[in-house]
Amino acid sequence: MKYMDSRELTLRGIILGALITVVFTAANVYLGLKIGLTFGSSIPATIISMAVLRLMGGGTMLENNMVQTQASAAGSLSCIFAALPGLIMVGYWHEFPYFVSLLLTLGGGMTGVIFTIPLRRALVRNSDLPYPEGTACAEILRASSPEGDAESLRSLTKGTAVSAVVAFATSGLRILSDGVSAATSWGASAFRLDISFSLALLGTGYLVGIAGGIAMLLGVFLAWGIMIPVLGHLNPVADPLAATTALWLHKVRFMGAGAIAVAAIWTLLALSGPVAQGLKEALSAKHRASQDETDLDLAPRTLIGLSIILALILSGLFTHFLWPVMPHGASMTTLVILGIVACFGLGFLVASACGYMAGIIGSSSSPISGVGIIAIIAISVALWGLESGGILSPEQRPMVIAFGLFVLSAITASAAVSNDNLQDLKTGQLVGAAPWKQEVALLIGCAVGAIVIPWVLQTLYQAYGFVGAMPREGMDPTRALAAPQPALMAAIAKGILTHDLDWLMLEIGAAIGIVLVVADMLLKRRNLSLPPLAVGMGIYLPADVSVTIAIGAGLGWLLRRFPKDQGTMIASGFIVGESLVGVAVAAIVGATGSTETLSLHLPAMLRSGLGWVVFLGVMFWFGRRISRQST
Repeated sequence: MKYMDSRELTLRGIILGALITVVFTAANVYLGLKIGLTFGSSIPATIISMAVLRLMGGGTMLENNMVQTQASAAGSLSCIFAALPGLIMVGYWHEFPYFVSLLLTLGGGMTGVIFTIPLRRALVRNSDLPYPEGTACAEILRASSPEGDAESLRSLTKGTAVSAVVAFATSGLRILSDGVSAATSWGASAFRLDISFSLALLGTGYLVGIAGGIAMLLGVFLAWGIMIPVLGHLNPVADPLAATTALWLHKVRFMGAGAIAVAAIWTLLALSGPVAQGLKEALSAKHRASQDETDLDLAPRTLIGLSIILALILSGLFTHFLWPVMPHGASMTTLVILGIVACFGLGFLVASACGYMAGIIGSSSSPISGVGIIAIIAISVALWGLESGGILSPEQRPMVIAFGLFVLSAITASAAVSNDNLQDLKTGQLVGAAPWKQEVALLIGCAVGAIVIPWVLQTLYQAYGFVGAMPREGMDPTRALAAPQPALMAAIAKGILTHDLDWLMLEIGAAIGIVLVVADMLLKRRNLSLPPLAVGMGIYLPADVSVTIAIGAGLGWLLRRFPKDQGTMIASGFIVGESLVGVAVAAIVGATGSTETLSLHLPAMLRSGLGWVVFLGVMFWFGRRISRQST
């Protein structure tokens, strides 16, 4: 049942969303630069919004939804950290110019919102993708509303409490191991299996479903059961077990990126009809007049006008970037046009792929960096083509590399926003929100995030520096932020333009992707499914992430045979509890500069044993609770 209330997009909600945005954006940028990971902001924003609005006199379910929509847009926009610092790491920038960084982040993020409008109709309204985090947000909102079911709320609360306690014991006190790893070798070949004890991943797997879980597990098997042992055999070292991580990081992940690229292209071709229809409907005033508010997007005139404004902003930024270092002629005009085509053409394809992957496994686990690899390869190949055609000279190569990273930053912002926003639009669909109001909230979230992000980047750079790029002499290099993603993007751009990139891994991955697409087509004739994108993500993502998602999917397949299933609420609670603790621990890390502040330093063997006991115990409790509710 849809809960209707006139209070939806309110001034107090906008202000509250902006305040939450500042905190979450700063935390995500810091964690992203330090360890290469971020936390999903939708669920924590939902919880905080509900608590604050109740203190202010009560908030409606739809008003809470708008606050989390706005806050999550800015939280996802912080993923620009995966590209923009690359300009400093290649030595082109020596600081983050505030207004240039602000406009680039704003332009990239808002194009992502524009892209989600036709994608909403293809991937949300007319799709059966699970969107685990969007579904979890909707369950939280519905269970906490006046019309919410008391039993559902209790299940959600218990799942949240269990997950929060386990997460704090794991990432805060560190008395529980966060996972386990088993490895063995046979000659020069090594085999390894990793399992995470994350209850959020377990809950995500439950919501993903068995087809996605099996596909990701197949990806893990291909990566760690075949590719790494074969590569180890072909490149023998003294300690094959120690070499597995490097092989996965520098070889196998590129295979995963190649497989993701092919699977994404195939998926987009399959979606071309629905996406084109969605775009046609979004731009049709006649179609808009016949729709209910719960299916209305931004008005066509607004959509077209905003697209033109964003194109002009990005054109101005690209011109400003190139003006001091290039002749003001055909070469510069060609690069500006290339940048715009990349942002609106390649950017839409990348945003579509990210949105689809978020629909499968959620926005927090969706491999933005993998899609970023595909995007920087495409941009760099185009720039290499201009150099080969004589439009650019080899002497301009450092500037060209920097320009590629500059364009990639806008595309990354766009992809990250699309990745997260489709989850929000799924939540809105489930609770009866007006899409056009959500899209306004998303645009506001992008604006607030763009104001905050450049300042956060500059502050962190001046305080810690990046590995290999310190702002001044005498700083402690051990405290420098690793910034792994921008370093990787910069290395790929350099490798392509200097002809040093090893293409073999990408080509093998692309071949695997083709095989997966053919296999999925054949299986569909038997009413079976093996999503090629999910297999590619299983190869690309850390094995412990994919294995635990697969465990959750298997658990869900077993438990959903019971008729009265509160499993969705408990699984959603698992995601909620760990997300909230993740925000709290991120705040502590940011304040102290150390991940060991609360650690009790128990022996590793004891932590591992306790981790196993708790993880298995929670799964047993999960199954028992659902089976009892069904009797």
